[in-house]
Amino acid sequence: MEITVMSAQGLKKATSVHFCHRLRPFITITTYPPYPCNSDEKCHGYATRIDDHGGVNPTWGDKFHVPVDTSFLANRYSCLYLQLYTKRLIMSPVQLGWCRIPVSDIGFPPENSVRYLSYRMRARDGTRCEGIVNVAIKLTGFQQVAPRYNLLDSDQKNSDSCKTVIGIPVTAFPHMNICR
Repeated sequence: MEITVMSAQGLKKATSVHFCHRLRPFITITTYPPYPCNSDEKCHGYATRIDDHGGVNPTWGDKFHVPVDTSFLANRYSCLYLQLYTKRLIMSPVQLGWCRIPVSDIGFPPENSVRYLSYRMRARDGTRCEGIVNVAIKLTGFQQVAPRYNLLDSDQKNSDSCKTVIGIPVTAFPHMNICR
């Protein structure tokens, strides 16, 4: 999945941000449930660059390739979790808000088509706060696969025709014939 964090609008500077005269926002992205990672790999968390000049209307345009599989897209509880922070000069960053993008909002769009989404930010306690974040999501790397039998008709065990199983990466089933 390719996620582009485009911009945010209407952010409000937190009054509790001490020693910070301006917003220096950035966004982190994680998946829930977390995508499994090997001990050899880093677990997947992403962060945009800091926008030093955008203030309450930052723009990033940062693009991330987030590995997900069909189990992530099929699980109705799966989501992308975005957290908005401002970087301070002296202390650690302060969270300004967060939003959750449910997998049901992403759906199964045709491969390489872009879905543009906007979400209102939430405060730590879950109440609405100032600001909207804009993202673009594109499913990439998914191929159509020919199953050994028709999954839609359980009476027909062997089928010579190609049927589509949406969203399964080709590399997941190297033993299967692929429709081309």
